[in-house]
Amino acid sequence: MQKDSVLEMRGIYKSFYSVKALQDVDFTLREGEIHALMGENGAGKSTLIKVLTGVYAKDEGQIFLKGHEGPVNIKSPEEAQKAGISTVYQEITLCPNLTVAENMYIGRERSPITNWRRMNADANRILEALAIPAKAQQQLGTCSIAVQQMVAIARAVDMECKVLILDEPTSSLDESEVSKLFKLMLDLKSRGVGIIFVTHFLDQVYEVCDRITVLRDGHLIGEYAIENMPRVDLVSKMLGKELDDLSEIKSGDEGESSYGEVIYEADGLSSTATRSPFSFSIHKGEVNGFTGLLGSGRSECVRAIFGADRVTSGKVHMDGHDIKVSKPRDAMKHGIGYLPEDRKKDGIVGDLSVRENIILALQVMKGFFGPISRAQAEAFADEYIKLLDIKTASTDTPIKSLSGGNQQKVILARWLLTNPQYLILDEPTRGIDIGTKIEIQKLVLKLASEGKSVTFISSEIDEMLRTCSRLIVMRDGKEVGELSGSDLTQSKIMNTIAGGAR
Repeated sequence: MQKDSVLEMRGIYKSFYSVKALQDVDFTLREGEIHALMGENGAGKSTLIKVLTGVYAKDEGQIFLKGHEGPVNIKSPEEAQKAGISTVYQEITLCPNLTVAENMYIGRERSPITNWRRMNADANRILEALAIPAKAQQQLGTCSIAVQQMVAIARAVDMECKVLILDEPTSSLDESEVSKLFKLMLDLKSRGVGIIFVTHFLDQVYEVCDRITVLRDGHLIGEYAIENMPRVDLVSKMLGKELDDLSEIKSGDEGESSYGEVIYEADGLSSTATRSPFSFSIHKGEVNGFTGLLGSGRSECVRAIFGADRVTSGKVHMDGHDIKVSKPRDAMKHGIGYLPEDRKKDGIVGDLSVRENIILALQVMKGFFGPISRAQAEAFADEYIKLLDIKTASTDTPIKSLSGGNQQKVILARWLLTNPQYLILDEPTRGIDIGTKIEIQKLVLKLASEGKSVTFISSEIDEMLRTCSRLIVMRDGKEVGELSGSDLTQSKIMNTIAGGAR
């Protein structure tokens, strides 16, 4: 091993039947560095991490850890933890009904009698040392998602981890929470912990990372110092093709005059989840969006439009008629589709196949007495797998085994199959790779060019600017501005969010 290395993986191979997930991959992590592991979904990042943590057995290769003589053979996550390798996943796996201290020490008490005073004191000492704004006896569920992530990291650090793996830890955090998490990461870096940071956010990589390793299609593309890797070059390495300017996805500035008639209009709409009534409209062939900080009310608005939350007041006009949308099935019958913010909780049905997930919405619309035959379902699935380039072994593959980006494409296929005239996409590109993001953005604009109306929500302002021609700006549950044309700039959006001026 190199003198300053805490981890070295050499010549790693891993196959699943005929699929070669990793081929001759090397990875080196130094003490006290934050190292980004990047690549599109399906590039091999998750497989490499699972080989490192003992979830998968490698086919070939060697793993070296500081403090160990010769290569190590890690056979389980428990062995990985004992060797000083800890992982904090995107989905928090702690218990919200237990206290912070109980979450930090659960499964680690060897005595039949728990010394609660010592456990709480030890937990508070670690929390204070890492500047985590939580108390040992506080119920974890009362903490923000960001603080829960930090508690998971504190648990890992207290287990004397030398290697900390953070798998998409910022995907559900707002800007201030990300800053707190980065402060903790930099603190751990200064203590000599090596951090593997898996993320799809380029800005975050360039803010905190020292080096980048890029994987593509199971191969190592290269390892780069952050100062020697311009962003455009990084994207090119990840995609395997030149990408001069992402902003070219959207061509020109469209005005309202270029769209058709208003196809959906809500007046004073509110639900059990919205903080105040809102009014909203969208034209045929338009892409508009709701923007604002997390918690601003963006998702609550579109959930009310789709009837996902109980509507309490307001009028809705569509296709020249007053309509009532009190539940999702009502919205579907009127040609409204909705891709939810949380695809795992509200989108996919994990144990069902890709085929069954694709036909789900159409089957609901047809009802119990309009079953879709197996042959029809197979034909629909084949059509959309090809159309959206969904990477799956077959239509029978359980959707839970697909990458996040491909799961998202399946949900898109589900709604496209119903031929909606109005499609709502809430965070359709969250947690997926750059290449798939671009595909989805291009698809949105293609749908609009074909006359469909799309409401697009994203936490990434530059993504909204590339796809939307009109933005409704939200703050504290209220609309505080509407921007279009020359006002569609990042600075104008941020000023509107901060100042609330129309």
